[in-house]
Amino acid sequence: MRVVIVDDEAPARAKLARMLAEFADVEIVGQAADGQQAIDLAASLQPDVLFVDVQMPEVGGFDVAASLPDHGPALVFVTAYDQFALRAFDTHAIDYLLKPVEPLRLARTIARLRQAMPPSRQPVAAPARLVVSDRGQHHVIECRQIAWLESADNYVELHVGSRVFLLRRTLASLLDDLGQDFMRIHRRIAVAAAMVQSVESRAKGDAIVHLKDGTQLPCSRSYREALLARLAG
Repeated sequence: MRVVIVDDEAPARAKLARMLAEFADVEIVGQAADGQQAIDLAASLQPDVLFVDVQMPEVGGFDVAASLPDHGPALVFVTAYDQFALRAFDTHAIDYLLKPVEPLRLARTIARLRQAMPPSRQPVAAPARLVVSDRGQHHVIECRQIAWLESADNYVELHVGSRVFLLRRTLASLLDDLGQDFMRIHRRIAVAAAMVQSVESRAKGDAIVHLKDGTQLPCSRSYREALLARLAG
């Protein structure tokens, strides 16, 4: 269950990320600090669920709901106010959580989401290897040897040791197949969890991810908290 958290308050995003990290079948693929960023992430990441605050500056939670396609992600509203509940369910939201979110109440929400999840979205076993064709040669790449991935138009660069292979896939679809062994840290970049050595925080909420092979990669603020929560978990 691929989740994006949307809240204009960083502590609220961090707390919800920690709580969601307790569920083995939930993967936090992104975080948004405002409604417009949430709409952009929903389009690029194609998550299964958005946990959305109702009241945010300029573009609020209901604006986000109205901007999503008919077959877009499921919605769970998270707010400190109970007066918006009826309007929330008019948007066909799966649930409406009041802050501070209680663990048992969140568990009920996750159970509802599991029931609402189409069979085609149920997790399948990640592949052990990928086959990449290049100039008449077919390279068999063990997924555990891939250090990081980067999107390049309609291709994905697979960084394996000192070599780079091009696979004709989108990053989002490849990550769907690879499962929880890889984490997105940027709109265009994902890393193997086992390859992360450290995360260095930078100004404005961004970070640098240091891999065990010495590679340094940018981590945007919308992914940093989810990355840290995932590594801690």
